[in-house]
Amino acid sequence: MTCTYCFKVFHGGGIHRMKQHLAGVTGSVTSCPNVDPAVRLAILTCLQENDKKSKEKRGDFGVESPFGQPVHEFVGDEVQEVPPPRIREISMNEAGTSLGKGKRKTTAPTGIHAFFKGGRDSAQPTIKACLQSKDKWQNTDMAIALWFYDACIPINAVNSPFFQKAIDQIASMGHGYKAPSYHSLRVTLLRDAKKDVQLVVDSFRNTWAETGCTIMGDGWKDSRQRPLINFLVYCPKGISFIKSIDASDIVTNAENLCNLFAEIVEMVGSKNVVHLVTDNASNYKAAGTLLNERYPTICWSPCAAHCINLILKDIGEMGTVKSLVALAATVTVFVYNHKYVLNWLRKTNGWREIIRPGETRFATTFIALKSLHDHKDSLQALVTSGDYKKFLKMNKGKEVKQIVLDDRFWNNCLITVRIMGPIIRLLRVCDTDERPSLGYVYEGMFRAITGIKKLFRSSERLYKPYIDIINDRWDRMLRKNLHATAYFLNPAFQYDTATFSTHPEITNGLLDYIESKVDWCSVENLTREIGMYREREGSFGRKLAILTSKKDRPENWWKLFGCDAPNLQKLAIRVLSQTASSSGCERNWSVFERIHTKKRNRLEHQRLNDLVYVHYNLRLQYRHNQQKRSYDPVDYESIDKTEFWVVEEEQEGELDYEELEEELEELPIHGQCSNSEQLEG
Repeated sequence: MTCTYCFKVFHGGGIHRMKQHLAGVTGSVTSCPNVDPAVRLAILTCLQENDKKSKEKRGDFGVESPFGQPVHEFVGDEVQEVPPPRIREISMNEAGTSLGKGKRKTTAPTGIHAFFKGGRDSAQPTIKACLQSKDKWQNTDMAIALWFYDACIPINAVNSPFFQKAIDQIASMGHGYKAPSYHSLRVTLLRDAKKDVQLVVDSFRNTWAETGCTIMGDGWKDSRQRPLINFLVYCPKGISFIKSIDASDIVTNAENLCNLFAEIVEMVGSKNVVHLVTDNASNYKAAGTLLNERYPTICWSPCAAHCINLILKDIGEMGTVKSLVALAATVTVFVYNHKYVLNWLRKTNGWREIIRPGETRFATTFIALKSLHDHKDSLQALVTSGDYKKFLKMNKGKEVKQIVLDDRFWNNCLITVRIMGPIIRLLRVCDTDERPSLGYVYEGMFRAITGIKKLFRSSERLYKPYIDIINDRWDRMLRKNLHATAYFLNPAFQYDTATFSTHPEITNGLLDYIESKVDWCSVENLTREIGMYREREGSFGRKLAILTSKKDRPENWWKLFGCDAPNLQKLAIRVLSQTASSSGCERNWSVFERIHTKKRNRLEHQRLNDLVYVHYNLRLQYRHNQQKRSYDPVDYESIDKTEFWVVEEEQEGELDYEELEEELEELPIHGQCSNSEQLEG
């Protein structure tokens, strides 16, 4: 006997709802009061079996929480190593036997190369993934998120090129995969990863042999005050981290440093090394001289970026600049020390934070002046508003108002940053590791000097203090035969007859370099080929060679058009493929700091070295595929332009040459005169 609802369900709800009605499934339909208990049990059992099969098809295996067991269920703090699943032990040959007869076996990439090509396409989800419910996706995402939050992993770790690869590999393993243990990550997997990364670094050896390479060395102290020395190798394909040495037990004198450099030279290959770049400390300089005696074909030079930073430091210590920076610092410190003032400025349209100088990056002093000048209108609006009246009761508040409303202060800021424009542009050229920069140092320094002279309309009385500082650093640190040779062999300069320097220093530097560093061909052949190159004979005289001399990278230009002068071609490629700076070493310190934090400062040096080795060199495979800068990192033609980073075109009128001499007169020392006298130009 059926109830009235049975008739409605059967005709309106379908067979499945009828079964739920008879089985008494709560929450879906009303239970039938007339059904036999045995029949109800049989139907309920049938529904439960069908539901279980449906979940298995969807990949839901009945795990109540995707995050595993609660924390209170763990006993003790020791990490127990879980033996890896059997699936890990299946070899490629065993996997191949599962293929049907007549089907071709495919060998999957192994080691680190499996991360770079092949494998499952992460952009194309599987059918199984598409059929998962929204709750399943949410639970999986939440499991990953909670792991990030619990372990304090930086959120930008998801931008790692290996993050999605790791997720894909886990998904391909299927249910039951157990993550590697603490010991495996710390020891065995790190050792295996280092071996795989070593293969990536070794693949660069062919490039080192063809184009030559530069060894970069720099020292620092970690959080435990251990003196460490990093060694990296530069070539046009990228920078490779070789090793880090703990110099705690080593006296870093010239002889010991030379022995360390010699060890790296032997690892890289003495025939492959063209250039050694370090900082300009006296012990490194002496070590470079000793290394040159041991390996006559290797040149040493100080880091060009470091030398330019020292030029900026020397200029920043000039009386006029120092007084101007002190006034600018007064304004900046006042703004950031008063919450109300800072919030008022932040509410203005288009507000961006004022850049403040760094302690060791001397270019930031002048960039900070430029940043303050950009905020001129906002600051003047602040000090003339009614909201600022309460700050006029303070002496500092009055002083800041007088500074901000003084036009001479703003014009001095503008003039100073214009003077520094060419030097900072040269610093950007030398500091890049995207393109070899050695071939641009000589021309860049010349253009920086020319740009400053143009700004002062060749008035020697005005430009001489700045040019003397530049020449002093240039003569003592960067005037090397290697730089002169790179300048001569750069077709962008050689074939620009209007600007190419014919100073004897260039030719003498080239000949000295050939006589002392070239041992793989006769000087007579090189001299003859130099004449061909200079007179544009043979392949050098092609119309295409002249047209592309400024557009192509110089080392690539020589590969294409230097075929009629094979000896000079080899020399030019090896010289023009080098970097002028050891900035890559300094950027590598940030890698050490991320890995060797205060919480992890008990890492023994070898493991620290291995972690940095793997981390830094993994990026070699991706470095050239990443988005490039929107500007040319070696834009030498703009070095002598003084407005490239300072002002927009409509602000050109603020620099009137007739007023320049008055505006550049020495400012009095900050704090030794009244505020009104202090701002007199």
